[in-house]
Amino acid sequence: MTKQLDRDLKTRHISMIAIGGSIGTGLFMASGAVISQAGPGGALLAYAIIGVMIYFLMTALGELATFYPVSGSFSAYANRFIDPAAGFTVGWLYWLIWSLVTGIDIITASKVLTYWDMFNGIPSLVWCIIFLALLFILNAFSVKSFGEAEYWFAFVKVATIILFLIIGVLMIFGILNHEPVGLKNFTYKEAPFNNGILGMLGVLVVAGFSFGGTEVVAVTAGESENPKEAMPKAIKQVFFRILFFYIGSIFIIACLIPYTDPRLLNEGSNVAMSPFTIIFERVGVLFAASVMNAVILTSVLSAGNSGLYATSRLLYSISSHGQGIRAVGKLNKRNMPYNALILTTILITLSIIYANFNMGGYAKLLNMVGTLVLIVWGISIISQVRLRMAIKKQNKNMNQLLTYKSPLYPLGPIIVICAILFLFIGQSIADIQALNWPKLLESLMPIILTIACYFGYKAIHKTKIVKLTEMDLSEHHIESK
Repeated sequence: MTKQLDRDLKTRHISMIAIGGSIGTGLFMASGAVISQAGPGGALLAYAIIGVMIYFLMTALGELATFYPVSGSFSAYANRFIDPAAGFTVGWLYWLIWSLVTGIDIITASKVLTYWDMFNGIPSLVWCIIFLALLFILNAFSVKSFGEAEYWFAFVKVATIILFLIIGVLMIFGILNHEPVGLKNFTYKEAPFNNGILGMLGVLVVAGFSFGGTEVVAVTAGESENPKEAMPKAIKQVFFRILFFYIGSIFIIACLIPYTDPRLLNEGSNVAMSPFTIIFERVGVLFAASVMNAVILTSVLSAGNSGLYATSRLLYSISSHGQGIRAVGKLNKRNMPYNALILTTILITLSIIYANFNMGGYAKLLNMVGTLVLIVWGISIISQVRLRMAIKKQNKNMNQLLTYKSPLYPLGPIIVICAILFLFIGQSIADIQALNWPKLLESLMPIILTIACYFGYKAIHKTKIVKLTEMDLSEHHIESK
């Protein structure tokens, strides 16, 4: 974004965009898959575990952001507090994550469209290409109204979820559908924990994907004019958002839709229909279900639009700083990162083709993104721990250097690191027990990619891990751009 747009966002739009930015495919669509695979109890537990981890991750990132407010935060933290090779790795992983997320959003839009019979005759891949072409045109020729448009899209998403929660509660108590549903779906067949503990472990990474983007709020607050005041507010906001939007929505869906409903997953283990749409259908007003479906369609396309915008700018930033292809780090005559936009679009196209021609490809992309997000979060936590260690090693004043300090340190980082390790092992434990080597290798691919990026860059550029005694702890250090 331009500096002017960034300033405009901070005055009126940024809070709503931050809230809406983390509400998308993960909640509207993937939540149904989580309930289907893990049961209502497993889904709630999975989202609760990720929610606790996110809270402590937010406090850690808030501490880093207030100490070192800089654009390209995640990469900059790793570069300054760990190793330039770690900064390179995080930068490219973050680009890969949001490129794949954009692809998932576009695929989701094509699935949402099939709710209306008139669109069922056209293959999903065709709709994906049409949507991607539309988003490419919007990004290539018009960015002027980006902030205003995303503000209203975010507003619609938040308003829709609030309406959904109200209607859901009325249905649970039988006020709308004349028969109280209560908690009977929590004891239906194998519920509340479908597939036992393995079912819950298997969906944790997808639940992690659902929360992806939430961490940006901490960085935004850290770059505000008064981070000491803004940071606690941002953390509280995210905590209540997790409690209200995510956990609340999962609880409503789990109460109203049996985990065995075939519309949550189709034969290819992909999401078939949004649980939000299914619930509005059950109210008995098809018009309301169509409106909900239309809202979800615009929401995921909006997320795809902002994803393509952000990823192309991120790739341009990486390349212009000498950590990518030189030609990609250049602007065209209209000051647009056109080459970065084209390369990002190519990766998104490949992800769409992969998902459309591989059974269960959609779910595999969700898992891959979830794992990559966990890796970036883990590296960010290591950055915070090393910052604290350096302050102590250099005998600096902790209270003076850290404008905002994360509560319960070092318990917070320990919880986050343990949760991440638990997630990595949990998602693969069934494959390890079954000795399913192809699937195990598939789940380990993001980790292998991370190791290859880190050590590859390290070998070429001969970088070294920053020594704690030599780490730059100047309060107003700003990386030159």
